[in-house]
Amino acid sequence: MIENFDMSLVDWSRAQFALTAMYHWIFVPLTLGLAFIIAIMETIYVKTGNPEWKKITKFWMTLFGINFAIGVATGIILEFEFGTNWSNYSWFVGDIFGAPLAVEGIMAFFMESTFIAVMFFGWNKVSKKFHLISTWLVAVGSNLSALWILVANGWMQNPVGMKFNPDTARNEMVNFWDVLFSPTAVNKFLHTISSAYTLAAIFVIGVSAWYLLKKLNIAFAKKSIVVAAVFGLITSLFTVMTGDNSAREIVRDQPMKFAAMEGLYDGSKGAGLVAFGIMSSTSENGNDNMKDFNFKLEIPNLLSYMAYMDGDAFVPGVNDVINGFTDNDGVVHPSVTTKIEMGRKAIHALKDYKQAQKDKDATLAQTSLNELKENFKYFGYGYFDDPYNTVPPISITFYSFHIMVGLGMWFLLLFTLALLFVYKESIVNNKWFLRAAIWSIPLAYVASQSGWIVAEMGRQPWVIQDLMPTLTAVSNIDTTSVQITFFLFLTVFTGLLIAEIKIMLKQIKLGPNHGGH
Repeated sequence: MIENFDMSLVDWSRAQFALTAMYHWIFVPLTLGLAFIIAIMETIYVKTGNPEWKKITKFWMTLFGINFAIGVATGIILEFEFGTNWSNYSWFVGDIFGAPLAVEGIMAFFMESTFIAVMFFGWNKVSKKFHLISTWLVAVGSNLSALWILVANGWMQNPVGMKFNPDTARNEMVNFWDVLFSPTAVNKFLHTISSAYTLAAIFVIGVSAWYLLKKLNIAFAKKSIVVAAVFGLITSLFTVMTGDNSAREIVRDQPMKFAAMEGLYDGSKGAGLVAFGIMSSTSENGNDNMKDFNFKLEIPNLLSYMAYMDGDAFVPGVNDVINGFTDNDGVVHPSVTTKIEMGRKAIHALKDYKQAQKDKDATLAQTSLNELKENFKYFGYGYFDDPYNTVPPISITFYSFHIMVGLGMWFLLLFTLALLFVYKESIVNNKWFLRAAIWSIPLAYVASQSGWIVAEMGRQPWVIQDLMPTLTAVSNIDTTSVQITFFLFLTVFTGLLIAEIKIMLKQIKLGPNHGGH
């Protein structure tokens, strides 16, 4: 059934959305984390009354403002693309997906936009405490915005709290709290924002390290590093913990994604974790998407332990998910071929139900409705012919996951060393560390983008897990129009990024004695 779709339209629509999302995510994590770092710095100023902390707060607040403005612009475009490029998706799940986005706009963005004016322009117009409260509310508001967006994304990864209405062919929300407190959504939110906090802490340390290398604003830089390193160390440890929880959710709800993340083709009990691996150009079983390993460093039993807290547990691989398997709780997961058959039954049953409604054939309508309910769980599989079309791009998912994890370990070490060198009063003389801190800024963005690649590429071909493949979600529009807007967005977003970097660098060179006044 897959040949009925214009795959070039699907590919270009995906490319445009990926472009917008990845550019948007360049700006967002710094906003989320820097907002709290600024709030902490201002709290120290209010508590101590030391004007040096006011100067520090204002400097980082200026960099926050530059970044915030461009992040809003890309985010608005991203939400519009759901209507322009993904209208079938919006129709199918708009009743559910729209709710958290509406709450985000009404509650979080309103709070954020209201108090940001006080934060930037109220220094000499409101009391210290009210200004401090405003700064904290901006931080909370920006993170609440992230909450609702990530709840919506988490629902796409694991659709819960809903039912399908065959009369409208739409999914409808039946329990808002199930959507909000889904373990997938909770872990996605906590892992994503904590990784954003880590990125912001690295940004502050890296910029401060540049001042120390240049022997400029040394007291300012040291104070900034202490706040950022403590904040970063705590949040990076939390990132590791939430990432571990997310992995256990993924292996249960999205076993194919988990197998791709680990490059695991054939599952086993006591599965080993590939700590480092290089995939070859040759293929596994003649499938170009499934590459053999040229080299891999594997830690025995660790993958089983990480996935199930049991070193002897069975972890399914790609072939197990394709062919069907029995999990550690004794639950039988059908083969993809069986799911395809069930999906086709559901699709045909929906068509029969619609026709029976037109013909006023109550008996056929009820029979069709029963068959639809029985098979709806795998509705989306009905659009595929080849089971291996349900396998995500393994190489990019595997490498992105391992880059993210590897860099996360380095960031933990960076924060620890920063605190150690400040404590020993040797940080100014550790030129190798200061240079490493500066280079860690782009590495933090690489890790952040890698995380999203794992989350979104790893769940392909699904836009809604098991229910709607990406190829059925696109709008029926001309491919050329998508191509044109892709390159227009690429030009505009790249221009915005270059402009932001230039403005940031100029502000950093001016230093805290000029910034924010």
